Amino acid sequence: MECISVFDMLKIGVGPSSSHTLGPWRAAERWINELNDQNLFGSVAEVKVYLYGSLSLTGKGHATDIALVMGLLGCDPETVPTETIGETIEKIKTSKKLVLGGTKEISFDFDHDIVFKKDFLPFHSNGMQFQANLDNGQSTMETYYSIGGGFVVKEGLEHSKENKATFKTFPCPIKTGEELLRYCEEKRKSISDIVLENELSLRTDTEINKELQRIWDTMLECMYLGCHTEGTLPGGLNVKRRAFNLHQKLKDSHPYSSQQEWLESIRETEVKFRQIIKWVSCFALSVNEVNAALGRVVTAPTNGSAGVIPAVLMYYLVIENHDGDFEDIKRFLLVAGEIGSIFKKGATISAAMGGCQAEIGVSSAMAAGALTELMGGTPEQVLMAAEIAMEHHLGLTCDPIGGLVQVPCIERNAMGAIKAINAAELAMDTDPNEAKVPLDKVVNTMWETAKDMNSKYKETSEGGLAVGVFLSDC
Repeated sequence: MECISVFDMLKIGVGPSSSHTLGPWRAAERWINELNDQNLFGSVAEVKVYLYGSLSLTGKGHATDIALVMGLLGCDPETVPTETIGETIEKIKTSKKLVLGGTKEISFDFDHDIVFKKDFLPFHSNGMQFQANLDNGQSTMETYYSIGGGFVVKEGLEHSKENKATFKTFPCPIKTGEELLRYCEEKRKSISDIVLENELSLRTDTEINKELQRIWDTMLECMYLGCHTEGTLPGGLNVKRRAFNLHQKLKDSHPYSSQQEWLESIRETEVKFRQIIKWVSCFALSVNEVNAALGRVVTAPTNGSAGVIPAVLMYYLVIENHDGDFEDIKRFLLVAGEIGSIFKKGATISAAMGGCQAEIGVSSAMAAGALTELMGGTPEQVLMAAEIAMEHHLGLTCDPIGGLVQVPCIERNAMGAIKAINAAELAMDTDPNEAKVPLDKVVNTMWETAKDMNSKYKETSEGGLAVGVFLSDC
């Protein structure tokens, strides 16, 4: 069984895609480190990268080539100033030079040294190979797979024992919803308490709080930026940002000068049913518009679904509980992370493997369960809410137009957030003993559906809306 921390499920990175952008970026960083470990870095004369399967078919739209180069430069996606990425890439394209690992200048040609190959490697549809040609005439090559949510595995280590060994250190090792409920019952604790107990075996409480606060700050900053930025998204679809105009219509005249003051000002606005739906949609849209523009977001569990969890948590803080504080945020993120890990262990969070049910469906389930705990639901109701949310995303395809994480991806985050809230309300008003479908059954069903789904609906832009609507139509 795999050890998956909340901080594995919720990672800070750069958009637009966790599997096609953040994953390749991290793979490139990892490869550079391995070259150093093998004492080969100083001998590198040139590098080439080969992209396979979904990474090849939708790589341009997902900025995979850009992410790879940023990783080869040694830039950190958590801290690199996102506004400098475009300038950095243009400089490399013009000079045909790249400073490998930030220290060694080599020749590099975007059109020649990044090769898009449509065939698929065996382990996963998001495969990539890094080749280094050395100054002694020899070469070395490594293969990596981006398996969703920014997770990366190296060929030959797909079933590494490292995480399994760590998993055994957890006081409450969990693979399924049934196991999670058993711990809650035995220890008479909430789901967030059980998850926190596991996290404390890896980090101190202070470290956990600091990192969770950083994750929430990034989410809030992302929503704030999206709600205050207008214009058109890059990529050629000419998609107009909508969060800005929606926010302008919703916000009141209360002044604010910071993100926290902005949150407080929203608490003073009108909250009729239509306004609530619009606010939740606005929060979700804002995050994924930032994501589509290569902004910084939190994988939740992926970049393409990054808007659902912050939107639902923001809904709780500005609509449901005006006294909500960091403890509420902490519990929400702990529960969301654990539910996401159950789906990753039992199915997938990769759209290239499972379609959009694996991204928006999982994020909606994560948010629904987390909201249910904050609303006073029992552990059984928490998992029931997660099951309801996923049940109504089963079979959702991934068919991005132009390979861009824009249409239908951005709107889907708004729909996933609304479904999550609805699922939580349904679960709160239902006796879990009367539930017909447990969470583990829907996890298994999602995985079986993923395996049955035609590959053209798995983030290849070869089916659905991606072939029904063309860039020329936009």
